[in-house]
Amino acid sequence: MNEFLPISKKDIEERGWGQLDFIFVSGDAYVDHPSFGPAILCRLLEKHGYKVGIIPQPDWHSTRDFDRLGKPRLGFLVSAGNMDSLLNKFTAAKKMRHQDAYSPGGRAGFRPERATIVYCNRLRELYPDCPIIIGGIEASLRRLAHYDYWSNAVRRSILVDSQADLLIFGMGERALLEVAADLQQGVDIGNIQDVQGTCYRVPGLDYVWDYLELPSYAEAAKDKRKFSEAFKLEYLEQDAIRGRKLAQQNDEWCVVQNPPARPLSEAQMDEIYDLPYQRTWHPVYDKDGGIPAIQEVQFSLVSHRGCFGGCNFCAIISHEGRIIQRRSEASLLREAKILTHQPGFKGYIHDVGGPTANFRRTSCDGQLDRGTCRGKACLSPVPCQNLVADHSDYIRLLRKLRAVPGVKKVFVRSGVRFDYLLLANDDFLAELCKYHISGQLKIAPEHISDRVTRIMGKSNRSVYQRFAERFRKMNERLGLKQYLVPYFMSSHPGAKLEDAIELAEFIRDMGYHPQQVQDFIPTPGTLSTCMWYTGIDPMTGEKVYTAKSYEEKLMQRALMQYWLPQNHDIVRKALHIAQREDLIGFDTHCLVRPKKRDGEIRLVGKSGPQPKGNDVNKRKKQGKKVRR
Repeated sequence: MNEFLPISKKDIEERGWGQLDFIFVSGDAYVDHPSFGPAILCRLLEKHGYKVGIIPQPDWHSTRDFDRLGKPRLGFLVSAGNMDSLLNKFTAAKKMRHQDAYSPGGRAGFRPERATIVYCNRLRELYPDCPIIIGGIEASLRRLAHYDYWSNAVRRSILVDSQADLLIFGMGERALLEVAADLQQGVDIGNIQDVQGTCYRVPGLDYVWDYLELPSYAEAAKDKRKFSEAFKLEYLEQDAIRGRKLAQQNDEWCVVQNPPARPLSEAQMDEIYDLPYQRTWHPVYDKDGGIPAIQEVQFSLVSHRGCFGGCNFCAIISHEGRIIQRRSEASLLREAKILTHQPGFKGYIHDVGGPTANFRRTSCDGQLDRGTCRGKACLSPVPCQNLVADHSDYIRLLRKLRAVPGVKKVFVRSGVRFDYLLLANDDFLAELCKYHISGQLKIAPEHISDRVTRIMGKSNRSVYQRFAERFRKMNERLGLKQYLVPYFMSSHPGAKLEDAIELAEFIRDMGYHPQQVQDFIPTPGTLSTCMWYTGIDPMTGEKVYTAKSYEEKLMQRALMQYWLPQNHDIVRKALHIAQREDLIGFDTHCLVRPKKRDGEIRLVGKSGPQPKGNDVNKRKKQGKKVRR
């Protein structure tokens, strides 16, 4: 069908429909593109014979806008959008953002805080008995008791606070079609309790069978060790094949989580991405200049879902899962040919990838039969002996995409796992450097301190250095001048001031000035957030240091951009606190110069007194370079 889905009663009438089956309420503006969850789900329901409409970014101050399409026959679907509504609104420093890429013209203010809860409560006012199903990243990662950074408190399941009937977590296509089929057959929403990838609520544990009980919300909110215990149990059961049903009491309701939905087959992935998307925003936004979020993805291809990288600060393991789900070459080539005929296409496919571009297969054979390993990482700190490192499928795909008529160049911009690349015995790096980057390759070592990377779930410093050297030699061999652009993160759990200084020294020695610095944000659903809130590694029970004060976080961030004049004072303060005055001076190894007329600052290096002998010996033992 070559048109947008209905957003008004006029649109419904033009289709000759009397009543919609489902109405999707979204915190994002309506963009009919396969990178936007509401578009995928609505188009999929449409293909399976359901009449679907969308209410994008409704005015939440009353019920009026929620009634613009009438009452649906089967139920409302509610999502905050492609981002958690609070992350969308606030920075890591809890300052309000002035832009919203998913809103008309990029302006902020089109969605409420905790959009899922607000939308559902309005719908309950309007239609008390109409089924409400919530999903999307906000609902998915807040499905059980969770720490909320913006209120600095443990909150109960969003299923309870929203008053919704059912929660679909993860990538919801399979679960949504099953729920829709049940509703179509007349099953009451309260009796839909056996669909994988869903959560439901019952009065108490007496209504549940064959389950693993988590510490209750009340326990988790009062005791950080109980919170850590609950998170660990939830985290370890995030597998569709071996995962168990979980139950957690949330005040007056018991929230039950079924195992995650089974991974989609290649044919099912193809079906989703072959749907008749308009690939742009709805014309109603033309007057505002459109929706900025589409710019990064308009001419990109999603080749797969899932990630076995195991980064602890990432929510993908709890949302998309560790098992790779990929599209066929034929499907991707069909979409590439569609892109060549899109307005504005200039011959460049901007990206071919997923959460990690070079993960096009499962990390090992047999995962679809036995599931992923419980409590065991695939890549770090040491690669699993069963890991299969193979880019052959991805290389073949990229070659075929380059050959599509009308395509000048195919970029890989979604990021590659350099530790995985190093393990493979193939030509991927050569192909990447020769054909798929243009001057720069963005990668994410995230930190350089081995202690911090271990807590992050990332590969250590030596792995990054080996890759950097291999990248340099490859470009030298190809006669190309191309550079790595590494991304680093400040204030991650485990990172002390001394680790931030170690990173600053590494950046100095690279001769690199990162323009963007990512502060760690404790978003719901990640292992790192659990560590940040509790100070405990839930997997080991070990204590983990966390930088929580505004000043210390500012110090760690400033050290990563120590050369900026506005950072000099805070960098000097950080170096004083860490007793690293050897980095204040005029030598090339120094990070900042002394402050003028500051009698408390000792000049070190050539321009001032040297550290005492004992201090020198101590720093040498710690692996610090002390230059005279």
